[in-house]
Amino acid sequence: MKVVHTIEELRDQLRGQLRASFVPTMGNLHEGHLALMKMARQHGDPVVASIFVNPLQFGPNEDFDKYPRTLEEDIRKLEERRDVYVLFAPAVKEMYPEPQSFRIQPPEGLGNILEGEFRPGFFSGVSTVVLKLFSCVQPKVAVFGKKDYQQLMIVRKMCRQFQLPITIYAHETVREDSGLAMSSRNRFLSDSERAEAPILYQTLEAVRNQLQTGDASVESLEAFGRKKLADRGWEVDYVSVRRRHDLNPPSQEEILANEPLVVLAAAKLGTTRLIDNLEFAYQP
Repeated sequence: MKVVHTIEELRDQLRGQLRASFVPTMGNLHEGHLALMKMARQHGDPVVASIFVNPLQFGPNEDFDKYPRTLEEDIRKLEERRDVYVLFAPAVKEMYPEPQSFRIQPPEGLGNILEGEFRPGFFSGVSTVVLKLFSCVQPKVAVFGKKDYQQLMIVRKMCRQFQLPITIYAHETVREDSGLAMSSRNRFLSDSERAEAPILYQTLEAVRNQLQTGDASVESLEAFGRKKLADRGWEVDYVSVRRRHDLNPPSQEEILANEPLVVLAAAKLGTTRLIDNLEFAYQP
């Protein structure tokens, strides 16, 4: 595996490659990331991964400085799996040699709801860095995980509207045996918090199961999910049932007509904010 730190080195490695497959990450790699690399290898060659902790997507009170940076360990994991041909690990100055005054602004109704409501500017920062990375790598395909569901939708819409010749593949959320979605932030959980953390996914399952009865409204289901977490000491940002295709709230008629749905949640356990989601449809 080649490890490069500059855009010039990256382009030298990829010169003449027309089928590159790309997985952008912020590092601190776990089995969820490695599953993305494996999928990328199935859809393109060579596989390019990036590790870059992007300052544009962190708010002033968020954990940019605390975000785990484990490059040597990440390189070792990638070399053991042998799915990645080039790892691009740029410094902040390489990606932003001058203040980034041009930014991608996701549309209202998608970029300012759910995560966008609680993390203002987050999706602008994500979209901007993803577009820059796409420009550097120029892949034919890119792979993202479904755990970051709203991010996946925004990246797909950005590619479609800018007519980028990149196919976006989505990998299912990789979970621990407990059901907890794998995340780099899980390492911040204490032992007792790690034992509690699977309740987030269990809450999503409970919302889904209650909806299958067909009796409860979306509002009551969301309130049920929020209360279930809050009663256990979680600080809840949202538990929300949405249509899969646009993340807008479904009507009761749409639910009963088997509209594909997703329930999404974000909540803080101690000092660690976790997100998760579960796709489903009403099945009487």
